[in-house]
Amino acid sequence: MPVKIPDNLPAIELLKEENIFVMSELRADIQDIRPMRVLILNLMPIKITTETDFVRLLSNNPLQVEVEFLRLDSHTSKNTSEEHLEQFYKGFSAVKNNYYDGMIITGAPVELLKFEEVNYWEEAIQIFDWARTHVTSTLYICWASQAALYHFYHIQKTELAEKLSGVFKHTATEKGYPLFRGFDDEFFIPHSRYTTILKSEIESKKDVTILSESEDAGIAIASSRGGREFYLTGHSEYAPLTLHTEYVRDVEKGIDVAIPQNYYRGDDPENAPLVCWTGHANLLFNNWLNYFVYQETPFDLKDVEKLGELKNNN
Repeated sequence: MPVKIPDNLPAIELLKEENIFVMSELRADIQDIRPMRVLILNLMPIKITTETDFVRLLSNNPLQVEVEFLRLDSHTSKNTSEEHLEQFYKGFSAVKNNYYDGMIITGAPVELLKFEEVNYWEEAIQIFDWARTHVTSTLYICWASQAALYHFYHIQKTELAEKLSGVFKHTATEKGYPLFRGFDDEFFIPHSRYTTILKSEIESKKDVTILSESEDAGIAIASSRGGREFYLTGHSEYAPLTLHTEYVRDVEKGIDVAIPQNYYRGDDPENAPLVCWTGHANLLFNNWLNYFVYQETPFDLKDVEKLGELKNNN
């Protein structure tokens, strides 16, 4: 089933070139189906790239998914035109009375700042709190995962000695957990960050469960509230060339940054990357949509407020 996105969103043509079926709002409206409503708070600076990454993953499943994009009222993007934001994004004030089956909150290039120093921190945590009563299940990605764990559970982030960048091998702590159904014993996830969450920090909180980790990249996925919240420290959504684009950008800025690990063939930036994470990325998002959104969400979305904690099905 295709994903329903706003008419004329640039991602439509980019995804059609990849032979991915997307549906305009006009066509979707004539189908007698209640789609899964997913709200994406896009905090990344290059918003069109991020839009495409997530729509690509959400479209590769048998459910019809209707995607809406959210912007912050308290922050002005410097890298995306106001025209694009006005046409395709809603402010929080416009959605706060709505209810959604799922929500994704992206990373942001502010991880070296203290959380309270981020100029949109107050609005961000207002949205985190709102999601608990207006969304069935929420995915927090990279910086957002650290920010939510700090806000909800007072879990601190730790600055790394150097940037963690590359594609790393992971395992699931419980392979039978629904999020990992169909996964191999080992799977790969891209990471790109300067900070991390220590395992000891999470283990000290009884309400947060570690679901996946890596010997090299640390904690990758954690959850709370029985799957109503997931915290993903990596970037399973990354397109094949995203890490390359980031690496070239840093080099051109004169930043002393290492070559992304386990990424280029032969660890040579002159070679194309070896893509080994997209299969499991699709499984991850499909399993989230199926087991933690579709299977758990009420038909009347207003009943989301009445939901308790979800079952931790195995």
